[in-house]
Amino acid sequence: MTALVIAEHDNASIKAATLNTVTAAAQCGGEVHVLVAGHNAGAAAAAAAQVAGVTKVLHADAAGLAHGLAENVAAQVLAIAGQYSHILFPATASGKNVAPRVAAKLDVGQISDVTKVVSADTFERPIYAGNAIATVQSLDEKKVITVRTTGFDAAAATGGSAAVETVAAQADAGKSSFEGNEIAKNDRPELTAAKIIVSGGRALGSSEKFNEVMTPLADKLGAALGASRAAVDAGYAPNDWQVGQTGKIVAPQLYVACGISGAIQHLAGMKDSKVIVAINKDPEAPIFSVADYGLEADLFTAVPELVKAL
Repeated sequence: MTALVIAEHDNASIKAATLNTVTAAAQCGGEVHVLVAGHNAGAAAAAAAQVAGVTKVLHADAAGLAHGLAENVAAQVLAIAGQYSHILFPATASGKNVAPRVAAKLDVGQISDVTKVVSADTFERPIYAGNAIATVQSLDEKKVITVRTTGFDAAAATGGSAAVETVAAQADAGKSSFEGNEIAKNDRPELTAAKIIVSGGRALGSSEKFNEVMTPLADKLGAALGASRAAVDAGYAPNDWQVGQTGKIVAPQLYVACGISGAIQHLAGMKDSKVIVAINKDPEAPIFSVADYGLEADLFTAVPELVKAL
């Protein structure tokens, strides 16, 4: 049995989600190979070869793979899928875009959001917004899996010495094209990779108050900023800050929730955090049920006091 991990990268380096996926692949048994599909992505392939536990890196290089368009990446995966028993993707926006196409073409059922590998054909995944864990067994010859990265430790980024093998790149499918992107500039850590996250909820009342109250705390802690869906929908925070079932799934060392009631959808996105601190003036707020430390207080008073104490 050999597992294939589809690397997420920026053509220069490997993204953190790939390291967690390598750990999951190793637990499936057998060797772990990594596919780096990109354009002028030699540096990314070299970085993948350094990851502990990886035995081979397959490098496909073509202009059509430069931006990770789902149709082209799926075609590249399918071209080499024959030799693999398990094909794993990080359960990110990109992974969730490519994996179903691969599963459909292989005529197998996709196993989504895996949080634990029980055996080579049996996996655990959350259902009902994380309130229950389903144990899923697949009898398909090939397993197409998306990995919830918060469920697995990251493989060491150095220490490996895998061989890099060039594979023939597939022709551009011509079904989609990259037109451009607008990258939001942010000096803070990326939300899904941050060790500390400070999140605000609807109780903050406005985007001005959100910035006034939450930013100093995040600055003091060197934290990423997050928000509940209610705060994002109200326009207090940008979409890419949303934590929860329909936002980003995070598991930092420290998660500070300010003015967040703890709706089930939000808890699904952050309850695997190592230490959870909740500040809320409602003693019945569901967030306290998962918090390691809870402070029943008005956030407009408590957060500035916390900043001063820090």
